[in-house]
Amino acid sequence: MRDLKNIQPLSDFDWNAVGNEGEKYSSEDTQKMSEAYEKTFNQVGDQQVVEGVIVAKDNREVIVNIGFKSDGVIPLSEFRYNPDLKVGDTVEVFVVQKEDAGGQLILSHKNARILKSWERVNEAFDSQEIIKGFVKSRTKGGLIVDIFGIEAFLPGSQIDVKPIRDYDVFVGKIMEFKVVKINHEYKNVVVSHKALIEDEIEAQKAEIIARLEKGQVLEGTVKNITSYGVFIDLGGVDGLIHITDLSWGRINHPEEIVQLDQKIKVVILDFDEGKKRIALGLKQLTPHPWDSLDPNLKVGDKVKGKVVVLADYGAFVEIVPGVEGLIHVTEMSWSQHLRTAHDFLKIGDEVEAVILTLDREERKMSLGIKQLIPDPWTNITEKYPVGSKHVAVVRNFTNFGIFVELEEGVDGLIHISDLSWSKKIKHPAEFTKLGEKIDVVVLEVDVENRRLSLGHKQLEENPWDVFESIFTLNSVHDGTIMSINDKGGAVVSLPYGVEGFAPKSHLQKEDKTVAKVDEKLPFKVIEFSKENKKIVVSHTRTWQAEEPKRSDDKKGNSEAATVKKINESLEKTTLGDIDVLASLKEEIEKNKEN
Repeated sequence: MRDLKNIQPLSDFDWNAVGNEGEKYSSEDTQKMSEAYEKTFNQVGDQQVVEGVIVAKDNREVIVNIGFKSDGVIPLSEFRYNPDLKVGDTVEVFVVQKEDAGGQLILSHKNARILKSWERVNEAFDSQEIIKGFVKSRTKGGLIVDIFGIEAFLPGSQIDVKPIRDYDVFVGKIMEFKVVKINHEYKNVVVSHKALIEDEIEAQKAEIIARLEKGQVLEGTVKNITSYGVFIDLGGVDGLIHITDLSWGRINHPEEIVQLDQKIKVVILDFDEGKKRIALGLKQLTPHPWDSLDPNLKVGDKVKGKVVVLADYGAFVEIVPGVEGLIHVTEMSWSQHLRTAHDFLKIGDEVEAVILTLDREERKMSLGIKQLIPDPWTNITEKYPVGSKHVAVVRNFTNFGIFVELEEGVDGLIHISDLSWSKKIKHPAEFTKLGEKIDVVVLEVDVENRRLSLGHKQLEENPWDVFESIFTLNSVHDGTIMSINDKGGAVVSLPYGVEGFAPKSHLQKEDKTVAKVDEKLPFKVIEFSKENKKIVVSHTRTWQAEEPKRSDDKKGNSEAATVKKINESLEKTTLGDIDVLASLKEEIEKNKEN
């Protein structure tokens, strides 16, 4: 047996020749052959993006040939965005390492996409290219989408044209998108699926709109109902039926006529130049009610209807659906004083009225309800002759008088000068109140202008006829100074509620001082005017003259005449200043007894 310990290896043994019997290459030949072999492969380096061809694919991995000594293996999960991936497809890959410890080529499609992603995202954004992406997960306000290996944001409002409530149903799906926004600073990308749907809708709209014509009848679906009208889907194009074009009659809300998702026929009334706003009509598909109105209906006929609109100026009454007549407020009552329609009617009232005007061409009708009762002015002179006495109701005040109502439709005016014989009235509100009753006498009847002139003071005898015999010239009466004006003249309160006026020069007293407010002094009558109801008095004359002739020194025959006159007045007096006359009589009787 040979001693193996003493065997020495050959220093010139060529290990490359093992297994190649009969073939012997020199080291130089081997080097040349190795270099030639290397040249048959692509020249690739680590950290480089190259293209490769898929040569095999199973449910876990994808084998990619990049023309190198060996093929690379990539997990199928890196291609999940592309469910249509197949053998023979060309894909971009990133060379992670040409050879690992086992001599294996390490590739990554994901890294290649990341390196190329921003370039592709910008290209897709600029060209509005439709791209595919994988919906990875849900996030606040939307979804996270993988496009080109980049995580992009899909807002909830950009998922569909219709509101989406459940975002989770889209997670794990491959969808098409458009890039709508890029923020390079923060590396944010926003995509939209809704934009694709809108593009399709716009294309459909353009096709539909191109065929639209005024008067065309189409079928549509009620898409939305608002207080002012109804939106109709015409198959990708929306049109609006205004509430006034839903029915010939008046309605409060469109829901009275249509319901959501209801299919109805409509007519195109109008559209703008771009046909983006389309006005539709529903009532126009039925005949106008005015065209079928009773041809025998004429002015003077009585009709019945319901109040559908009420305003201050009048009420619209619907005779039949779509046919209305206006009752102006002036045709609701024979009364002349201002009122509103709300004083007579309310919405929903069933009323009877008389046709006043009828224009079938203009489709207008005016009505009246006061014509259902006789005009009170027809026999006004018989009912309210001059001199007749009546009770009226105070309706309104003006600076010059009081408007009163004797009955519905019969108004009259009491001038401020006809309210009282003795009282100086600055405004009628000092004399009475609105709504109160007041006795009047008819002074004048103006049938043509439908006016009555009334009086209140004429119900009594004029007390100034009596005052004329009391406040005679140079007679002296006790008076109290009520006020003094800017010029120094004074208003003096005389007996029986009568007021007199004392000029400044007639207020000097005997001690050379001037009389003051609230002083009670004797005054002499120096002027009396029954027509102007004016008495001018003087205190100065009472002490400058000799013994003044006082009113209580009158002769018996003068007193008797005065009392007689007062008695006659009292017999004729009914209202107003009766207390003044009674006081006069009583005062004179006392003076006579003394």
